[in-house]
Amino acid sequence: MHAYLIELLSLMAIFAFAIVSPGADLAMVMRQAIVHGRGQAIITSFGIGAALMVHVSYTILGLGLVISQSIYLFNLVKWLGVAYLLYIGIKALRAGKTDVTAATGDVTTAPRQQQSALRAFTLGFAANALNPKAVFFFLSIFSTVVSAHTPIAIKFSYGLVMASFLILWFIGVSLFMTTPRMRAAFSRASQWIDRTSGVVFIALGIKLATEKAA
Repeated sequence: MHAYLIELLSLMAIFAFAIVSPGADLAMVMRQAIVHGRGQAIITSFGIGAALMVHVSYTILGLGLVISQSIYLFNLVKWLGVAYLLYIGIKALRAGKTDVTAATGDVTTAPRQQQSALRAFTLGFAANALNPKAVFFFLSIFSTVVSAHTPIAIKFSYGLVMASFLILWFIGVSLFMTTPRMRAAFSRASQWIDRTSGVVFIALGIKLATEKAA
């Protein structure tokens, strides 16, 4: 049990740097909080956590190695990710002005339809699941830190802990981005934020498109 605890702590030490680094997941949660409110951003956070378990699962089952060694599969995942990032980036650039209702603290946007919980979850899930860099990240840290003799059930428990911390981190981001002071500031600059987030998503898509399998 002591060895498993050391493995988990080693994984979390590496993972902590990964979750706080800027990327598509953080940009997605921030935009969800700003545009659609705290509740939708939290649901999106759970979608990101669920996608992480997909990455952990195929890594443990050996599929991560198959994808990393197959140029075809790697490119398939990569171009799906590129298309998705470009799609949400273009949508953000074309979005209308967002208004914050001062009385209720809710985020509303006249030209947009109310976002469903399924839509919010899917946005987070897709943003993380369609990231081919996660294939190499989890494959590398699990193969480096986790013993081949560690039972599969224990490995999955590591994944659940990592997913839980990821969700908690993005819930924290969601809460911070929807405080009254932050809401007021973002309401005044909503269109600028939409355009900036759109550029960020498109830039991430272009960056991903230029990357090659290791």
